[in-house]
Amino acid sequence: MTAFRTPTTGTAEVFVLHNGYAGLDGDDERVSGTVTLIVEAGSVIIVDPGMVASREALLAALASHGQRPQDVTDVVFSHHHPDHTVNAALFPAARIHDHWAVYEGDRWVFRDADGVLLAPSVRLLRTPGHTAEDIATVASTPDGTYVCTHAWWDATGPDTDPLATDQTALAASRERLLSLADVIIPGHGAPFRPGIPA
Repeated sequence: MTAFRTPTTGTAEVFVLHNGYAGLDGDDERVSGTVTLIVEAGSVIIVDPGMVASREALLAALASHGQRPQDVTDVVFSHHHPDHTVNAALFPAARIHDHWAVYEGDRWVFRDADGVLLAPSVRLLRTPGHTAEDIATVASTPDGTYVCTHAWWDATGPDTDPLATDQTALAASRERLLSLADVIIPGHGAPFRPGIPA
């Protein structure tokens, strides 16, 4: 992995629109990814617009931050599992970013996501482990650095990802992200601060 300079503070604003979960109310078939809004310098970014119980509630959360679906400029898929992608079409004007390309209208432009800047304080990083194609979104804010990632499902880890394609790569990705993150926004849970008990 390439080392990229990530500022410890920046001007991005980060808002969790929906806290995800893996299993809810005793029902293991209920799954929802955490959905995050990042705003900076004209960029309106949605990370992981996946499965939610209510699309209306998701869009209401977006509106509560002064944004409309058509205002969204970029959507990021941390990886291609449906629980993180199925609602991308809610944002019709957005470019879509994944690990190897950016998609806009009918254009499929190949590029490695590692190091791509989406805004002055928002960068994508390649973080394999959960899948070989995982990427993280790193946003520097006045309050520190936030990382949206599926390297953790939630604040508890788990230590061993039951679906990971490569536990060794996952451990390396976690180490990389812990060197940057003040706050981690995990794939299926509320934000947490590393090293602070949940």
